[in-house]
Amino acid sequence: MKEISSCIGFISLLILTHLAEAQSPRDSLANSVSLKQCIQYAIAHQPLVQQSLVDQKIVESTIKSKLADWYPQVTLAYNLQNNFQLPSANFAGSVVHTGSYNTSTAGIQATQNIFNRDVLLASHTAQDVRTQAKQLTEADKIAITVSVTQAFYAVLLTEKQITLTEEDIKRLQRSLKDAYAQYQAGVVDKIDYKRATISLNNAAAQKNGQQDSLKAKLSSLKLAMGYPNSALLQLQFDSTQLQKELYIDTAQQVNYDNRVEYRLMQTQKKLLLQNVRYNKLAYFPTISAFGAYNFNYFNSGLSKLYNQNYPTSYAGLQLSLPIFQGFKRVENIKGAELQVQRYEYNLGGYKDTINNQYQQALAAYKSNLYNYGILNENLQLANEVYNTLELQYKAGVKTYLDVITAEEALRNAEIGYTNALYQVLASKINVQKALGIVEY
Repeated sequence: MKEISSCIGFISLLILTHLAEAQSPRDSLANSVSLKQCIQYAIAHQPLVQQSLVDQKIVESTIKSKLADWYPQVTLAYNLQNNFQLPSANFAGSVVHTGSYNTSTAGIQATQNIFNRDVLLASHTAQDVRTQAKQLTEADKIAITVSVTQAFYAVLLTEKQITLTEEDIKRLQRSLKDAYAQYQAGVVDKIDYKRATISLNNAAAQKNGQQDSLKAKLSSLKLAMGYPNSALLQLQFDSTQLQKELYIDTAQQVNYDNRVEYRLMQTQKKLLLQNVRYNKLAYFPTISAFGAYNFNYFNSGLSKLYNQNYPTSYAGLQLSLPIFQGFKRVENIKGAELQVQRYEYNLGGYKDTINNQYQQALAAYKSNLYNYGILNENLQLANEVYNTLELQYKAGVKTYLDVITAEEALRNAEIGYTNALYQVLASKINVQKALGIVEY
C-alpha cells in the first residue's frame, strides 16, 4: 500500500512539473529582451489585442449568420391530434359530423429568398464589415506598440539615471575620502568633508527614489505588454544603436491613407453608402419561392391511423411590395444621404486633425533633437571642467567648493543629456504614429 502511495505521488509530481514547464514560455521571457521582443510579446498576449481578434471572429460569425438567409430554409412539422367531439356542418338542412376522431399530419416546407433587401445588404457589406474589424485590430496593435515603446524608453531612462547616480556616488565617495584625508593632514578645515558628506547623502536618497520609480515604470511596461507583474523582466538595449535610431526623415509628407484611423473612416463611409442603397431598395418587391409536401392521416381508430396516407403538395412564388407608407421610404432615403454628407465633413475635418498631429509631433521632435545636441556638447564640457578642477583641488590650487560646483554641473549635464536622449526617442514614435508608419 505504501509503494502504491509513493507511485501516485511521483506521478502527480511529474504532471505538475510538466504543467509548470508548459506554462512558463507564455508567462515569462527568457533572459533580457529588446524593444522588438517586448512589442511582439504585447501583440501576442495583450488583452486588448486578444479582444480585438475575438471581435473579428464574432463579426465573421455574424456575417455568415446573415448570409445563411440565401440558402433554402427547410422546416419539418409534425402533428398528432385526437378529437373528443367531431366538428359539425350543415348540409341541406341536416347537421352532420365531419372529419375523423384521429388525425395526424407531417410535412416538409421550404422557402428560398430570390430578392430580399436585408439579405442583399448583408452580401454587399460583408467585405467592408470584415475590413472594419481588421482595421480596428490594427489600430489597437498600433496603440499598444506606441504605448510599449514609450514605457520601454521610460524604464531605460530610469535605469540610466540610476547608473549615473551610482557613478556620482562613487565620485562623491572619492571626494569625501580626499577631503577627509586633507582635513586629517591639517590642510583644510572640516567644512569640505562635511559638504562632501551632505552631497553623498543626497545622492544616496536620490538613488533610492529612482529605484522606487523604476519598480513603478516596470509595472507600467508589464501592464502595456500584458506581461505577468510577478515575472522577472530585464531589458536589453544597445546605446550606440539607440543613438542611431534617433533620426527620422523630417521632410516626409503626410499620406492620409497610411493612417488606419482614416482608412477606418473611409470604410465607415462605404457602409453608410450601402445604407443609402438599402433604403432605395425599399421600392423593390420582396420575392421568395416556397413549396411543401405534407403527409395527412385520418382514421376514427387510433391503431389504424397510419394505414392510409392522403398527401398534399404545392409550390409557389410570393411577392410583397408596399404601395404607400406615408412617404416613409422617401424620408429614410433622405436621412441616409444626409448621414453620408455629414460623414464627408468628418473625413475632411480629420485630414486637418492628422496634419495638426503631424506638425505638433514634428515640432516636438525637432525641439528635442536640437536640445539633445546642445546637452551632448554641454556634457563633454562639464566632464572636462570637472576633471580639471579635481586635479587642481588635489594640487591645492582650487577649493573644494569649486569641485562640488563642477561635480553638480556634471551630474546635471549627464541627467539632462540622458533625459534629452529618451525624449527624442519618445517623440520620434509620435512622429511615426502621426505619419502612420508605426511598425509592430
